[in-house]
Formats: sequence, C-alpha cells, structure tokens
Amino acid sequence: MTTADAVVATLIAHGLDTVYALPGVQNDLLFEALFKVANRLRTIHTRHEQGAAYMALGATLATGKPYAYAVVPGPGLLNSAAALLTAYSMNAPVLGLIGQIPDADIGRALGHLHEIRDQTGIIKRLVDHSALIRKPEQAARTTALALRAMRTGRPGPAVLECAIDVWGKSGAVPLQTPLPVPATRIDTDATRKAAKLLGAAQRPLIVCGGGAQDASEEVTLLSAMLQAPVLGYRRGRGVLDSRDPLSVTLPLGRDLWGEADVVLAVGTRLLIQLRQWGVDRRLAIVRVDADAQEHDRLHKPTVALTGDAKPVLQHLLAELPARNAKRAPRKAELQDRQAAWRKRLEKIGPQIAFLDAIRAELPEDGIFVDEVTQMGFAARLAFPVYRPRTFLSPGYQDNLGWGFATALGAQHARSDVPVVAISGDGGFLFTANEMATAIRHRIPLVSIVFNDGAFGNVRRIQQERFGNRIIGSELANPDFVAFAKSFGAEAIRVATPHALRQGLRSALANRDGPTLIEVPIGVMPSPWEFIQMGKVRGD
Repeated sequence: MTTADAVVATLIAHGLDTVYALPGVQNDLLFEALFKVANRLRTIHTRHEQGAAYMALGATLATGKPYAYAVVPGPGLLNSAAALLTAYSMNAPVLGLIGQIPDADIGRALGHLHEIRDQTGIIKRLVDHSALIRKPEQAARTTALALRAMRTGRPGPAVLECAIDVWGKSGAVPLQTPLPVPATRIDTDATRKAAKLLGAAQRPLIVCGGGAQDASEEVTLLSAMLQAPVLGYRRGRGVLDSRDPLSVTLPLGRDLWGEADVVLAVGTRLLIQLRQWGVDRRLAIVRVDADAQEHDRLHKPTVALTGDAKPVLQHLLAELPARNAKRAPRKAELQDRQAAWRKRLEKIGPQIAFLDAIRAELPEDGIFVDEVTQMGFAARLAFPVYRPRTFLSPGYQDNLGWGFATALGAQHARSDVPVVAISGDGGFLFTANEMATAIRHRIPLVSIVFNDGAFGNVRRIQQERFGNRIIGSELANPDFVAFAKSFGAEAIRVATPHALRQGLRSALANRDGPTLIEVPIGVMPSPWEFIQMGKVRGD
C-alpha cells in the first residue's frame, strides 16, 4: 500500500466522507489515491486554498465532526492559514493535509517549487498537533494519532505533512482502527463543591461558549433547576433556545453578571466578562473547560471542573438536586427585562428589521452564518437562535471574509437543512470566487450581501475617532447580481426587509444551486454601545 492509500484508508476508517482540496504537483499521488475511493471519500475542489480550508471549517462547525482539507506546500499552506488559525481559535477539529518538497531536501533551501523555510515550524505555531509522514509504514498510525489528538482535551485542528516522493512510496502498512479518546475523568469532590455552591446561590448565572454546544440538554436542565439565566454570545448562541425566557444575550447578560452571586461558566474563556465587566470577592465562579490551563488564565475560579462539558454537567446534575435550594420562578422577571432591552435595542432597528426577515423565513433548524459586518454585530445581539450549531460566528480571530466559504462548507455537510450566510460587500469579495465551487458542486447556499460600499466598521471608526479622515475604507464594487449570474447562480437585488423576506422565501425553495441576494444599504446605526460595555463589578 502506498503512503497516500494508507492515509486515505485511515480517513475512511474514522468516518470521514469528504476532503475539501485543491490539486497540485506535490499532492498528485494523494489525489490518485482519492480517485480510487471517490465513492466513499468525496473530493470537493475549490478555486482557492482558503476556500478549501474554510469549507472544511464550516463542515466541522455545522456537524461537530472532523473534516479534512488538502493543499500544496508553501503558498498553498499560507493561503489556507487564516482558516486554520480560525479553526484553532474555535476549537474546531479540522485536519490539514499539506504537501512537501522531496523528503531528502527538506530544510536545505535549494529553491524547490513551493519550498518555504521551516514549513514544519510554521505549522507548529498554528496548531497543537502536527507530524511529518516520512514512510508508508507510519502513515496509518500517524493519521490516526492526529485524528485522536483533534478530539482529546480541548478539540482543535491538526496538520499532517507529506513529501512529494513519499506519497507514492509503497510498503507493508498496518491499517489502523480509530484510537480511543481518553475518557473525561470527573473530579467528584470538585463536582460536589460546585453543586453545593450552585445549589445555595440566590442569583446564579450560566455563561456558555462554544465548548457548550454539545451540552445543550444538560445546560437546559441546569437552567430550569437553578432558575439561572443562560448568557450565550456568538459561539454560545443556541445552547439554550432563544424562546426560553432564561436565554439572554450580551447586554442583559452584563446586567445579570453584576447581580450574580455564583456563575457557572461552560466552555468559555470569559474574556469579556472578566476583562470588561469586572469581578470581585462577592462572585463565586465555577468553570467547566476541557483545557485545565484555561481555568485560571485570567482569574482563579472558586471551583474548576476539567473535561468535556456534557459528561461534567451530567455529573453535576446528579449531585445538584440534594443540594438545591428552592427559588422563585424568574420567567416573568426575565420577560420584563428582555422587553426593556428590546426597547433599547431599537436604536439598531434597521439591522434588526432585516434580521427579523431572515429569521421569519429560515427554519428553526436552518443554519445562520454571520460575518464581520454591521449586520453580523447586530445578529450576535438580536438574532434568535433555537438549536445548537445553527449560529456560526468566528472565534476570537473574528476575521473578515470568513463567512461565504465557511457557509459553503456548512451547507455542503448539512445538505438536509438550509444555510443562510450574511456578508458585507467588503467581506464577501474575500472568497467570492468560490461561487464557482457552489455551482460546480450544486451547493444551495443562500448568500445575502449587505452593500454599503465600504468596510463599514473601519469607516465608522475613522469618522468618529479620527476626524472623518477617511483612508482605505471606501470600496469599488462589481454589480453583485450580475457577478453571481455570470457563474450561473440565481441572484436578485432587494431594498427593504419585506422584499428580503419574499426573496429569501424563493431562494430557500431552490435546492439546485446557490442564490445571492444583494441588499444595498446606507450607513447603519452603531451597535458598539451594546457590545463594548464597561464594568459592573469591582473598582
């Protein structure tokens, strides 16, 4: 078996069914191996390496399962690096298969095609697990180890490199079945201490991040048992259904942070809360995180519970009833406070009107992909989310241009549900060439481009903080409708929330290929007063 055959067979044995990829000479023999198993492991080719990596990321985020991408070394790796970095920031198990120059010449600086100085060292700074496959006999196990590492402790991406002349080498390859992922070891003493704290709390608050996405059932039960509001911002959205009165977003969450006596933080860095909102001795914090190093990176918690959120919270649920004090229901209180905040959020009413139109047409299990745009910032505050993994928002990289290609991957992997991506005109053009990929592979993504002719957030900052000295933020754009139609996609232009809703209804009914909806807009009101809010605790 060749090295390439061994890697491909191991991917299949681990349940992977798709590789997002661009071919190139260093990976020719990998593609030959993929061709032989095309009925079991599909190759979806994109028009740019960043598109391949972003599609793998979107597929992973939408499903919770690992996906792979493959690109050539040097420029191929670097073109995919933004998506790989984003996967790291989002704890997404994406596997990068990266080519290399001839094995014997690695590190010799001979000037081979696509050679890059210390490619292996660059990769090690982007991911926690990486390896260079040197011979076929080690290929299957090395691949299995990478796939296990991606799901052990804090999840995340991994990268495997393989030289152009190693992919095709043959040897006696021992095939590798999936390696067991170490089970979460529950600290029963710490769990009891956490249950005692939470059970006695008068004003408990739960804060969820991306690490809570697979523990929605447990968080929902805990919230009801404790009558604890659940704050989800960006990656924590959808862990508790937005229709539950105890589900809150950032602005009300800040008020509740100031009142809380015990906070249960699940799979979140708590950066906004600890750095912006403050902390004091009156606040006890129980942290649940897969990474033990995360617990006291910013502030030592009262109780630290290390492990995957779901099993940890299951043990907490078992301990809590015997220690849980009776509390008055908070439904009416939270409904009143939600209504008060909705009134204040009318300041960003133009954005909310468009978001309401999208929510009205997108089924509750449909996936919404936000983008670094004025509409995206508002969505993080005001877009209702009903289920886990249906609101995809970039992690702390918050990188402009991630949205369209990531949404393509989400839609390809979740062909059973509709996906809607929002972008600004600036962000959309980062990967707009992947409209060709959507057409080639008949991916029915609906993309809404809100066009204000600028990098709107940058322009606002220049206007408000730098005396209206505008530089580098105003844009020249194509006719987006004509652009999409030139690929063969459906495309329309609408101007109002009502027209957007009608257009979206038709677009979601088209499952044969992509649709673009352009929405020309003017300057939108700033959402930042609802995001960058000051301290409510401490000095």
